[in-house]
Amino acid sequence: MRIDNKTDILIIGLGLMGGSYAMGLTKRGYKVDAIDNDKDVIKYALDKHYINKGSHKVDKELVSSADLIIFGLYPDTMVEWIKENQDLFKSGAIITDVTGVKGCIVEKVQDILRSDVEYISAHPMAGREKLSIYNSDDSIFTGANYIVVPTSKNTQDGIETSEELARILGFFKTVEVSAQEHDEIIGFVSQLTHCIAISLMNCNHNEKLEDFTGDSFRDLTRIARIDEKLWSKLFMLNKDALLHQMKLFTIQFSHLERMLMEDDVEGIKEMMIKSSKRRELFNKGNLEE
Repeated sequence: MRIDNKTDILIIGLGLMGGSYAMGLTKRGYKVDAIDNDKDVIKYALDKHYINKGSHKVDKELVSSADLIIFGLYPDTMVEWIKENQDLFKSGAIITDVTGVKGCIVEKVQDILRSDVEYISAHPMAGREKLSIYNSDDSIFTGANYIVVPTSKNTQDGIETSEELARILGFFKTVEVSAQEHDEIIGFVSQLTHCIAISLMNCNHNEKLEDFTGDSFRDLTRIARIDEKLWSKLFMLNKDALLHQMKLFTIQFSHLERMLMEDDVEGIKEMMIKSSKRRELFNKGNLEE
């Protein structure tokens, strides 16, 4: 499917990601409609001209006319929505998502989905601490990575449509991985980092802490401002992979602790040098200096 100004795009769920997709696509001249169960959210999206049409209920006309449907719902909510409403999908439609876990979702959706509709899962590696459509900002996609999670049930056309969506929105790089590999990597680069930030904010309650905080602490704990409903759900849906990554982190932290206890300055320096070299790899091609 080639995405152009004649493509009917429907976003289901106008949270931060759904709202940012709507903003970015509309700004680039694409026709976007939306469904969200919150009337105020739909009104806001219409008032801001993020969308062309919107409904706070399942709208048969909006769903059945959509060529491309983007789900911005919680993973389990998305599965239930598709179960209940897939009879409304246009034959030949492509659906995709923004969900942060894949192993428990991708095959489940593809198994229940009509054969004339294709689901290609994706994960935009972008976001911010403040959620909801009221904090939408399509600039979060600039320089960000976009993960496509195809299976044997996906067509080349479906994969290319997902990748084209990423290019339209301004993502820096698109990569393809399996659902299992996605969850393992996300358990480390995303979920573990949130666990560390949460733990840091809960391990010291000194009343004067705010007066001593510098940039390093602020940068490290930025993501500690977290949506507990979404992230607790993501943690549980990716429990095994996350626990494995937490174990690996604990081993490294204990290793550093042991070197400190034993006054192993050279060992600490070596670990820092390795860390610095590894961190430099993340800057190549990105906007970060």
